[in-house]
Amino acid sequence: MKEIYFNADAGYLEGVVRGYRDGLITAPQYMNLTQCETMDDLKLQLATTDYAPFLQNEPSPISTSTLSARCTDALVAEFQYLQQNSAEPVSRFLEYITYGYMIDNVILLITGTLHERDTHDLLEKCHPLGFFDTMPALCVATNVQDLYNTVMVDSPLAGYFRECLSAEDLNELNIEIIRNTLYKAYLEDFYSYCQSCGEPTSSIMAELLKFESDRRTVNITINSFGTELSKDDRAKLYPRLGNMYPEAQIRLARADDMDQVKSILEQYGDYKRMILSANMNASSDSAGGSDMSLEDIFFANEVQLNKDAFEQQFHFGVFYSWLRLKEQEIRNIVWIAECISQQQKDKVNKYTPIY
Repeated sequence: MKEIYFNADAGYLEGVVRGYRDGLITAPQYMNLTQCETMDDLKLQLATTDYAPFLQNEPSPISTSTLSARCTDALVAEFQYLQQNSAEPVSRFLEYITYGYMIDNVILLITGTLHERDTHDLLEKCHPLGFFDTMPALCVATNVQDLYNTVMVDSPLAGYFRECLSAEDLNELNIEIIRNTLYKAYLEDFYSYCQSCGEPTSSIMAELLKFESDRRTVNITINSFGTELSKDDRAKLYPRLGNMYPEAQIRLARADDMDQVKSILEQYGDYKRMILSANMNASSDSAGGSDMSLEDIFFANEVQLNKDAFEQQFHFGVFYSWLRLKEQEIRNIVWIAECISQQQKDKVNKYTPIY
């Protein structure tokens, strides 16, 4: 009976998003993309994909930034179609997904206000999925106090700000600390909401959000090395969920270098495998083969988790997973485009395959 009710609310949209998934670029298509010699060749190859309508009117030669923007436009158009045709509880779930983008947009506006930049210009750089109705009102603020008051009243993120930040914090804290503080509150709230959705959504989203929490925990730890962030403050940025919560988080909060991080992660089966296959000193720009960075290993693992989410039916996790796979696909396209434009064809195959 539960499946019948699910189809009444979300059956059509689940079919749509599974169709979106089938439109993701396949291995043979990636092979064709990597063999392109110019950006015009790449654009021609993309004409056989779902990106064709968004690229057909772009003049040649197309730049990588324009290519990235048009691919993002395709993602946004598909996601907004889901939103426009959704009703509760699907609409609420899709709204939760957009909160992460809203956080990035608000952080961008806060940074612009702190540096006295024209925030109207920054609106163009905001992610379209992170727009909310009163967002232009944030551009009216001339100082951080006004911006904070506006966010507290007119933003969907008001609850997260109220819970963990004050106006003084926006002036005094590093912008990345503010971002991670908000994202921690968001992840915990999203996780709690998913648990209220019932099975199988709760278990599938639990696995995906726990992985995201663990990745953020590791990244926060590594990025805090050599900074003024204290170990106690570092621990406060960790989301209170995930496979590393609480034991590994307590130990990571006390870690002083990469070797200690590695020794802690090696005690967890999945992460031990990731550590063994990663070059801990590599950057994401040198990804591929034995030179894969930890970040790229995380991306590859996330792709597999999101692919696995499509193996079950009658759950909301497919909406989240499709969006993450689509974002990875865009990163792959931009990586290939950058290699072609910079004539670095020896690195062109160092992307994260999906299907």
